[in-house]
Amino acid sequence: MSAWLIGLPLIVGAAALAPWAAQRLRRGAVVLTVIGVLLLGGAVVLLLVAAAAGPASAAATGAAAGAAGTGGSTGALIGAGIAVAGSSIGAGIAVAYTGAAALAIMSERPELFGRAMVIVGLAEGIAIYGLVVGIILIGKA
Repeated sequence: MSAWLIGLPLIVGAAALAPWAAQRLRRGAVVLTVIGVLLLGGAVVLLLVAAAAGPASAAATGAAAGAAGTGGSTGALIGAGIAVAGSSIGAGIAVAYTGAAALAIMSERPELFGRAMVIVGLAEGIAIYGLVVGIILIGKA
């Protein structure tokens, strides 16, 4: 936890500094590349610090999770979150492309409105499938 408290201001500061540096400095691409490398290095350091945490902190986390009633279901809950998030992002990308194409075709041939909306709805079905998988995983937890 202390690694995140140390690294979070660094990440927020670098994210706030990047647009300012790109506008003010003539070599914006170089500055943004350096900031990106620094952020990547900071993320790797945070990952190594979190991975090197002793078993005492892991045992305390396990005891807190057991007290909360989740037990060994953490993996199922993380999987449900990944399923819902991934399917929502995928559906958003799919709807963006199919919606743009549907608007383009409807401007030329308005009678194709129904067919275009069916295709956009099929793209939105991706999010519904992810939500169903998430509900099933939460039910198993």
